[in-house]
Amino acid sequence: MAGEKLTHLDEQGAARMVDVAEKPATHRRAVAEAVVTLSGASIAALQTGAPKGDVLAVARIAGIQASKKTSELIPLCHPLALTKVTVDPVVVAEPPSVRITCTAECTGPTGVEMEALTGAGVAALTIYDMLKAVDRGMSFSVRLLEKDGGRSGHWTAG
Repeated sequence: MAGEKLTHLDEQGAARMVDVAEKPATHRRAVAEAVVTLSGASIAALQTGAPKGDVLAVARIAGIQASKKTSELIPLCHPLALTKVTVDPVVVAEPPSVRITCTAECTGPTGVEMEALTGAGVAALTIYDMLKAVDRGMSFSVRLLEKDGGRSGHWTAG
């Protein structure tokens, strides 16, 4: 995307919220993924029950809530009327990890990438919080897998 300007900066380089008033409302969808790398002990705690409860159920709810609050967490994001958010954590045996997929959808003038990324990221943080007594060495990554809608159309990660 060489030559593209940063839309969250004005002509003087100051941060600003993008004006989306003239953009048409279209169906928008984004899918993000977080992968939490765990120890074998953490996987065992997931399967036998962590001291704080059902880790994956709590992570799912935390991710959905976070997606709905993205504009409160990320300063220049627009508040969106989300029509759907799903958070699906799946335990992977090798390497020991939890793969979280968050899908966000709305019909509006701006995309839902940040909502999907926020949902996946907060679900990963929740897993860390609930399993940290067993494994403080967990790590996670978050990335956008796919987005659809708007002027730029469909995009998928390579």
